[in-house]
Amino acid sequence: MKLMESNIDLNKKKIIHKKLRKNKGVLYYIKRDIILYLMLVLPVAYILTFKYGSMYGIQIAFKDYNMFEGMSKSPWNNFETFKQIFASKQFFQVVRNTLVLNGLDLIVGFPAPIILAILINELRFKRFKKVSQTILYLPHFLSWVIIGGIVAQLLAPTGMLNSLITRTGGDVLPFLTNKFAWVGTYTLVGVWQSAGWGTILYLAAMTGIDKELYEAADIDGAGRLKKIWHVTLPGIKPTIAILLILQLGNIMAINFDRPFNLQNNLVMDYGDVISTYVYRVGIQSANFSIGAAVGLFQSVICLVFLLSSNFISKKLGEQGIW
Repeated sequence: MKLMESNIDLNKKKIIHKKLRKNKGVLYYIKRDIILYLMLVLPVAYILTFKYGSMYGIQIAFKDYNMFEGMSKSPWNNFETFKQIFASKQFFQVVRNTLVLNGLDLIVGFPAPIILAILINELRFKRFKKVSQTILYLPHFLSWVIIGGIVAQLLAPTGMLNSLITRTGGDVLPFLTNKFAWVGTYTLVGVWQSAGWGTILYLAAMTGIDKELYEAADIDGAGRLKKIWHVTLPGIKPTIAILLILQLGNIMAINFDRPFNLQNNLVMDYGDVISTYVYRVGIQSANFSIGAAVGLFQSVICLVFLLSSNFISKKLGEQGIW
């Protein structure tokens, strides 16, 4: 009887609490969590200004834009700008280059932080583990301008590495002048710059794995490799799925800094990507309509890839981003 009475009292308290919550307005919750809302002001203002506010400029893609007349007075040209870029061979070349370089980043660069995170997680000497993490994180904080300078000093035909090779009787290797060698250099430099920083999310996911699973695996006689395969990887699988979806969503997007600071005139057939093409044609040549149209096309394709990969992931029973 006492148990039933306590359950009834608990249910009554829940009902009263719900009614009180309904009676309290929005201002009550704002006052209660005022510090949290104040912390949100700047991020929300940033997103509204630079993410949503800039979408007003999408109409440039459908106009014969003249910077002196302004956006409102520039005449509409409907889809003429899109017809112009789709008729250009150079546009399809930069699309191909973007897909190839992002595809290599996906194949080579995506597994790299997972492997590094597993190796770091398996380290038992804590001091060495911390030093290793610090060394791996450092490249992320270097700008691509600095990295481009380092790569040029090391891998140029007259750079340090080729000077060492020629002094030992070898031939100069075209790391930055041969198209295919440049693609490999571009990919490996990208892995070096980003892989260490990418381990953070995977290491955080590994800390959430139940330690009892490892203890059970030890009792069953599992070695390190089997524990990685049967405990660690399944434990970080949702994180892998989410990051893979996000990377597939950016398959048509490459940040401007990396290709711009690593490319040169000898490798433009493979080094010119959408972001550098928009900069050269849209900004340097002041053809803003073409730049906006290419950017809009890129965004639409990225959105399609993001939605498709998220849909497929959920259909396969994996984690989605929503």
